[in-house]
Order: sequence, then structure tokens, then C-alpha cells
Amino acid sequence: MTLFIDADACPVKAEAERVATRHRLKMYVVSNGGLRPSPNPFVENVIVAAGADEADMWIAERCGKGDVVVTGDIPLAAKCIEAGARVIRHNGEAFTPANIGQQLAMRDLMADMRAANPLGAGGSGKAFSKADRSRFLDALERELRAAARG
Repeated sequence: MTLFIDADACPVKAEAERVATRHRLKMYVVSNGGLRPSPNPFVENVIVAAGADEADMWIAERCGKGDVVVTGDIPLAAKCIEAGARVIRHNGEAFTPANIGQQLAMRDLMADMRAANPLGAGGSGKAFSKADRSRFLDALERELRAAARG
């Protein structure tokens, strides 16, 4: 069992590291760079080549059954689920085989709506809250236990 973090713009790296350490799990923090490496022996920082989706491809090629992936990227979540991994967002929401199709369709719909709006889309969404962080910690703990049960 391994924990993979899609680390670019991930607000819960420190929380994930604490949970991985408590469970004595290998954790990969995957990014295009610019992150301070952790001295934690359970954490390995992986710097991928610059370019779109390089971190996503690295994770998707390596994750599988029994692993947990933390990402906000819906196409990456779909690939990880297909590989058998359990996947959660930074706010604790789970991507599952039952909801990933709808998530992908909504993502595509929103992209089409943004493209059709010549004046640009509205705001960037709500800020990441303490409640989101708490939900993430609960969800990560739940997903790691479920992955350990197989």
C-alpha cells in the first residue's frame, strides 16, 4: 500500500505526511518542482519533467490496487480508479467507480461553458477551509483502512 500525492497546488501535503507516517506508509509527493523536500524517511519527493500532465502520468503509471491517490485532477482520478486505486480530493470527497463518469462529464460541460463565455468565467470558487482540511483527514484515514482491508 502506497500513498500518492498529486502535489502541485495540493493544500494538504503536511496532513497527508502525518497520516502516512502514523501508518508507516511510503508516500510519493509528485510535482513539477518548486517544493521543499521532506526529511521524513517515509516521504519521497518526485520531480517530473516540466510539461502538462507529467506528474499525472507518473502517478497513473505506478498506482494500483491497494494504493491511495490524493488529487483534484478528474482525468487522473479516472485513470487511478481504473488501475484499482482509491482516490480522494483535497477536501475529502472520494472519487469512485460509481461517480467518476459523472465527474468527467461535469468537467467537460464546465470546460465547454467557460469556452463559450467570451467575457470569461466567474470567480475561482470558494477558499479551502478548516472544515475541508478536517474532512480530508477523516477521508484519508477511511480510505487507507479500506485499502488495507483489500
